Amino acid sequence: MRAGKMRLGAVMLAVALAGTAMMRPVWADAGMATMQAGEITVTGEGRVSSAPDMAMIHLGVTTEGDTAAAALAANSAEIAKVLANLTAAGIEGRDVQTTGLSINPNWQSNASGVSSIKGYIASNTVTVRVRALETLGTLLDAAVKDGANTLNGVEFGLQQPEPVMNEARKAAVADAKARAELIAGAAGVKLGAIKSITEGGAAPMPMPMMRMAADAAAGAVPVASGEVGTTAQVTIVWTLAP
Repeated sequence: MRAGKMRLGAVMLAVALAGTAMMRPVWADAGMATMQAGEITVTGEGRVSSAPDMAMIHLGVTTEGDTAAAALAANSAEIAKVLANLTAAGIEGRDVQTTGLSINPNWQSNASGVSSIKGYIASNTVTVRVRALETLGTLLDAAVKDGANTLNGVEFGLQQPEPVMNEARKAAVADAKARAELIAGAAGVKLGAIKSITEGGAAPMPMPMMRMAADAAAGAVPVASGEVGTTAQVTIVWTLAP
C-alpha cells in the first residue's frame, strides 16, 4: 500500500508541475516581456539614424621578395609613401595606426605536388580616421595610386556619438513603456511604480558602405556615406497597481 501511495503522489506532483508550465504567459519565451506576481518586466529598444561625419579606412601594402628581409624592405619603402601622402592630405598622426604587420613564406607546389618556398610576402596594414568626409574620395584615390595596393573597406561613424546615443536611450525607454502599457492593458491590470531600470547596451553601428569607380585614375573615388544607426536597449521592471 505504501508503494502505491508513493506512486500516486509522484503522478499528482507531475500533473501539478505540468499545469504550472502551461500557465506561463506566452510572451515569457519572447525575451521581450515577462509578468510575475505583482510586477512586469519589459525590454525596449531605440534606434536613431544620423548622417556620419567621419570615416575609418583600412588600407595597406603587400610586397614580395626573394628573402624575408627583401620583402620587408620593399614593403617599408611603399608604406612610407602611403604615410607621406596621408600627411600631405592633412591626416594627423593621431589618426593613423598600424593594425597589421606580417611576413610569410610564399609556398608553391610543383607538378608533383611537392611544396617549397618561393620567396616571401610582407604585408603592412594601417587604419586611418578621416574627419573631413569631403576629402575621403580624393584621399582614397591618392593612397591607391601611390603605394597602397590593399583596401579592406570603409566604415562611417560619428565623432561625437554620445548625444545621438542619448536620443536612442530615450527612445528605448519610451518603447519599453509603450510595450508595458499594452501588455498590462491586455491583461486587465495597470502599471504601478518603476522598480528598476537596467541599460542593456547602447552603441553606434558603423556602416561599411563604399563604391569604387571602374577607373579610379579618372578622378577621386566616389563614395556613398549613407546613414549611421545607433541603438540602445533598456529593461524596466514595474510593479502592478493594486
